[in-house]
Amino acid sequence: MKIAIGSDHAGFVLKEEMRSYMEHLGHEVLDLGAYNTEPSDYSDFALAVGKALMAGKAQRGVLICGSGVGVSVAANKIPGIRAGLCHDTYSAHQGVEHDDMNVLVMGSRIIGSALAQDIVASYLGANFQKNEERFVRRLNKVKAIEATYMQAALK
Repeated sequence: MKIAIGSDHAGFVLKEEMRSYMEHLGHEVLDLGAYNTEPSDYSDFALAVGKALMAGKAQRGVLICGSGVGVSVAANKIPGIRAGLCHDTYSAHQGVEHDDMNVLVMGSRIIGSALAQDIVASYLGANFQKNEERFVRRLNKVKAIEATYMQAALK
């Protein structure tokens, strides 16, 4: 699978570890920065990962900042992005299986490398349960909300 990954300066070290880990698992990783620990803005990296998914350059994304909150908020402003802040393995796979989450968000100041690896593995190993009518129905409602308010915002 092709994964787009991004972080701000606070998430840089964990991003590098997760990039290497995902490559070790056999995934192709598109690293969209940050490329160092110099102060940077989380919103720039949320946008870069979101655009990569929208353009079909990656199937899923991973975003990391200090708490995970900032990149999560920013990423969820992008049409078609369903980013979930996950600090446990259950949320990581359930978010994909039930909600078709396409961007995993983690906080580098909240969790360590070992747990982050477990979360990433859980996320990447999960698939949306498209044969479950209730999950498809709920996803379609989320998409309808997005379409309604995206159109309103453009007016």
